[in-house]
Amino acid sequence: MNNKTNYQYLLSDLSSIKGVGEKTKNLLKKKNINNLLDILWKLPKSYTDRSLSLKVKDLKIGEIQTVTIVPQKYNFPRVRKLPNRVMCNDETGEIDCIFFNSYEGYIKKILPLGKEITVSGKIGYFRNKYQITNPKYISEDSSLVKQVHNKYSLTEGISEKIYNKIINQIIDNLPDFKEWHSKNIVSKFKNISWNNSIKELHKHENIGNYKSNFYQRLAFDEIFSTFLVNSEIRKKIKKIKKKNKIINKYEQNLIINKLDFSLTRDQIKTLEEINKDLGSTNKMFRLLQGDVGSGKTIVSLIAAINTINSGFQVAVMAPTEILAKQHFNLAKKIFPKNFNIDFISRKSEYKLKKEILKKLENNKIDIIFGTHAIFQKKIIFKNLGLVIIDEQHKFGVNQRKRLSDKGGINCDVLLMTATPIPRTLTMTIYGDMDISIIREKPKNRKPIKTYSKLEAKIEDVLKFIKKEIKFGNQIFWVCPLIEESKKLDHASAVKKFEYLKRKFPNQVCLLHGKTDIDEKNKILNNFLENKFKILVSTTIIEVGIDFPNANVIVIENANKFGLSQLHQLRGRVGRGNKDSSCILMFKSNLSDNAKKRIKILKDTNDGFLISEEDMKLRGYGDILGFKQSGIKNFKLADPIHNNDLFLLAEKEIRRIEKYNEDIGKFKPLIKLYDRADVINDIV
Repeated sequence: MNNKTNYQYLLSDLSSIKGVGEKTKNLLKKKNINNLLDILWKLPKSYTDRSLSLKVKDLKIGEIQTVTIVPQKYNFPRVRKLPNRVMCNDETGEIDCIFFNSYEGYIKKILPLGKEITVSGKIGYFRNKYQITNPKYISEDSSLVKQVHNKYSLTEGISEKIYNKIINQIIDNLPDFKEWHSKNIVSKFKNISWNNSIKELHKHENIGNYKSNFYQRLAFDEIFSTFLVNSEIRKKIKKIKKKNKIINKYEQNLIINKLDFSLTRDQIKTLEEINKDLGSTNKMFRLLQGDVGSGKTIVSLIAAINTINSGFQVAVMAPTEILAKQHFNLAKKIFPKNFNIDFISRKSEYKLKKEILKKLENNKIDIIFGTHAIFQKKIIFKNLGLVIIDEQHKFGVNQRKRLSDKGGINCDVLLMTATPIPRTLTMTIYGDMDISIIREKPKNRKPIKTYSKLEAKIEDVLKFIKKEIKFGNQIFWVCPLIEESKKLDHASAVKKFEYLKRKFPNQVCLLHGKTDIDEKNKILNNFLENKFKILVSTTIIEVGIDFPNANVIVIENANKFGLSQLHQLRGRVGRGNKDSSCILMFKSNLSDNAKKRIKILKDTNDGFLISEEDMKLRGYGDILGFKQSGIKNFKLADPIHNNDLFLLAEKEIRRIEKYNEDIGKFKPLIKLYDRADVINDIV
């Protein structure tokens, strides 16, 4: 078979397998199994050894055993509820095969009288006689029964026997692929092929052998295929030739010198990286990743000023109206007075919207701020040169690619996120982009002091809050749930709001996920304007809005949150120049992991360090932002346990890029790992 036939076989429909009808196909789809390859990624959890055949006298009650017997007599009662019975024996004793809901004809076919039949099932004992109820493994050919059968996580309605039959068919017909990796790479996995690795993966003796050369080989292929697609997207974007921006350093420095704070070394370095991209004839597709409160926004706005000074328009998009308005207000404060700045939202009046759209099309607006509405089809820019997107960790590879295309040839793209994630995940999720990182916090930012407090000591917390309110400060109070839950012993935002309202009359407001969007914006604005002193909220306050007057955050049931999420929540305070506090409240019965998380958070304010520790404690699937990133969860690879494979894949990609190697040989790999949807034209 040629390569095309090879991967197409594995990607073919389930109905191509013998014994898979419409019913089985639909049952498998419930497990997200849509083709033959999907089945191969469902690994065996354990196995049943049916290979040893015993005599009747040696059978053990309650265990799955295999025995070769001769059916002697049928007993088919006329009473419907009674089971059908086949009396069998061997030279050492008697055993009955019991069947519920099986027809006489079927039973006579599988257990013909007088013939030796091998049967395997769970052994019971009733009225001084052995019995097997509803045995699934029955055959005149003992070799079909006397095997080791893998156990998989099954969908209801599919038996272990049928599932094994399907998998064995696929493995028996597994095609041989021409090796796509270099000799150097394959040697690191003891030269095992992809084909043989799959076969080894499904052998019962290899269950859980994650350090084996075959498992490592397949995990590497999974990582490498992702990196390869990301590399191709990067190359494709770099190939787009655009009109370069002329960076006026004099004008830039005038703005920087007027700021009431100095830029950090990380901010200066990042700005230089962005300016280099803007001034290049290659299109910029960059992620600006920074810890909470590290000053990403000011860097992006200076880049926007440089773009406008070069004769282009800029669009700045944020996920919420209040955050977009915050950026808009900051721009009005620092931008030159001759810049035309505007704001658009879904609430903007029709007449005003129409006027703004006309101005954008006629190049009468230099920079526009807003939510995702900025990128509606009807909005046309005269000369869009830069798109800045804030807090868009929900954007996957496909969405980012479409965004880059929408801006046009001369439009550079800068994405920002305040979600520090471990390096292995950054390589995976954002590998299609160039990355700038701001770790350093501005000098005027005081570190947030973090305390832990037992729930029983809530009166101490209330005294502390009363004192802070007297000093004119505001407080966030975060709860995990909106309403009471009988199943989960978490605090309720609604209940806590009622409780605090009695303690602090007319000073408490409530915000949660069920709050209407207009009401939400109104509540946040009221809190921003200091009309309330305490905002009781669920975790929806994570997004990077500045509340300079809020310097205390209380997080209930802190042990129920991950480290990264706690760090993001903590970052809602400490935005001004006041001393700030984060109070983690918990019950007394903390797990060891919860104690570790709280200790790490108390010891450091470094979001990147916290994200690494979080991944070690919780696993990569739980890191904030990863599940929403658009990338599919890996089937075999794990960024914690396979860190060395991620680094090896990155090194190999850099080598391929350096020598501009033809990636045509990786076509089957890309297809098999379902990474080709974003770069169909390369394969």
